[in-house]
Amino acid sequence: MQWFSSVKGGVKAFLLIFFLVLMGACQSGESEYDTSPQGNLDALWTLIDEHYCFLTYKEKELGFKWADIHSKYSAKLNPEMTRVQLFEVLCQMLSELKDGHVNISTSLDLGRNWTWKEDYPENLDTELRQQQYLGTDYHIGSGLKYTILPDNIAYVVYESFTDAIGDGNLSDMLSYLQLCNGMILDIRGNGGGELTNAERLSQRFTNEKVLVGYLCHKTGTGHDDFSEPMAEYVEPSSSIRWQKPVVLLVNRSCYSAANIFVRNMKEMPRVTVMGDQTGGGSGMPFSSELPIGWSIRFSASPSFDARMQQIEFGIEPDVPSSLDTALAAEGKDSMIEDARRLLSGF
Repeated sequence: MQWFSSVKGGVKAFLLIFFLVLMGACQSGESEYDTSPQGNLDALWTLIDEHYCFLTYKEKELGFKWADIHSKYSAKLNPEMTRVQLFEVLCQMLSELKDGHVNISTSLDLGRNWTWKEDYPENLDTELRQQQYLGTDYHIGSGLKYTILPDNIAYVVYESFTDAIGDGNLSDMLSYLQLCNGMILDIRGNGGGELTNAERLSQRFTNEKVLVGYLCHKTGTGHDDFSEPMAEYVEPSSSIRWQKPVVLLVNRSCYSAANIFVRNMKEMPRVTVMGDQTGGGSGMPFSSELPIGWSIRFSASPSFDARMQQIEFGIEPDVPSSLDTALAAEGKDSMIEDARRLLSGF
């Protein structure tokens, strides 16, 4: 994830200095611990305790106390345990946070938590989407796939915010689709990527500067040591902008930058978010290292919506919709069909 490019240069410089200081603090803290299993667990527990940005929120929502987690997982250690066994214990400890931005990266494996999507219906059949709606004669503009459905509805698929989109791609796409009655923008399955792509796409759906959310950063080691919220805005693009109704299709696999994009689009005029609650992931990831040499990534700066509400566990749609498996067997994506019906009413 990257910062929004609209953040002012002075603020960027300040935040860069802050993270360099945080990096130094994390690295200096690591030297206090040895490379034993207990030393690595202590280092990891302290790193999360002092720098993870959602501890108070997660303790309340998930019903645990981080102070109790230390003893719970220390009891699983022994000095003779293997690296594989230590890796498993540390991953189990981090899984208490239920955060897809929290990882342990080793030569053994990548420790991760994907419950934000694995515990819920997928609400997406990619083969059905491709065969019955995009077809074979669709346009490709970098990461964007688009076509015009028979009822003159624009249909756009964006599968990952890691796929770059340029202003030229967006202008050409909107020019091609300009005579359509409305647009379905389908980002189901989009697990995130670059926030600059999320902002660039958001800018095509507003004619004025829009407050989309807030960002904070840690200012100390206390769980609630945060800066004052910094407002985040999306400025309208100076190029072609979409002026007609939009249905944004989402599911639980919309995470990280995709979650932020949904947050932005919730504030845009003429946009209806349809589908399932998104997967969440609203913390800017930051990386550090354990004494054993394993890399740790964790959420260090929380983002909020325009009403300062948490979006770490996802964003509710304006209109709920789910994939009907019976209709899917007949070659129809019920979520796309719901979007078409909604747009036909405008």
